[in-house]
Amino acid sequence: MGELATTFSGGTPSVGVKEYYNGNIPFIRSAEINANVTELFISELALKNSSARLVEKGNILYALYGATSGEVGISKINGAINQAILAIIPIQETNAEFLMYWLNKNKNKIIKTYLQGGQGNLSGSIVKNLIISLPKYDEQKKIGEYLTDLDHLITLHQRKLG
Repeated sequence: MGELATTFSGGTPSVGVKEYYNGNIPFIRSAEINANVTELFISELALKNSSARLVEKGNILYALYGATSGEVGISKINGAINQAILAIIPIQETNAEFLMYWLNKNKNKIIKTYLQGGQGNLSGSIVKNLIISLPKYDEQKKIGEYLTDLDHLITLHQRKLG
């Protein structure tokens, strides 16, 4: 994976500093990686004085810790991330949707291999060392688009049933 994408994690601004919160930067936490909105917002000051990092709409977000370990999504918003999220930004000739679906498909295998008894944390170095065999870019793109369309169709049908 490390050869296919740039990766980084963020950090959490000090909760004791009131000026760091209620700003205008969405602060994406691991339970919100597939959400269109966040509950928490941080300030520019918080971003400058912490290790929180900015991500853009379309970046892959991968949950590293806790109950959401191994969850993956493509960011629907621009915002900042904390240390529990790994941002994955594919380089040329690597399709984000394809990588996201690959990580999703292999979630159980990754967790079984790296989280002993379901406890512990994944890390950026674990993810960077995952071995992925990729088809040519055009094929990745078609597969990613197909699976995205299929997900949307499933969501529509679930809404009709609910």
